Amino acid sequence: MSALRKFSSQADPAVLDGLQQIAAQERRQFQAVLGDALREYLARKRQQAPRHDVIEAFQESLEERDELYCLLAK
Repeated sequence: MSALRKFSSQADPAVLDGLQQIAAQERRQFQAVLGDALREYLARKRQQAPRHDVIEAFQESLEERDELYCLLAK
């Protein structure tokens, strides 16, 4: 595990209560549950966002082969 870095933030009390309940139920530290939640959030966001290089390649393809795509669409 990498070194942890402290930070300060604020959150909805219901969210914090929910995370604390999960930590208690699973007999884990709050920071471990919070870390899992943050990692899952990042993974989900990364899957949703199209990669910049893929979008660029798609745009180039549209520009270079626009006439062909129009013919194929008929």
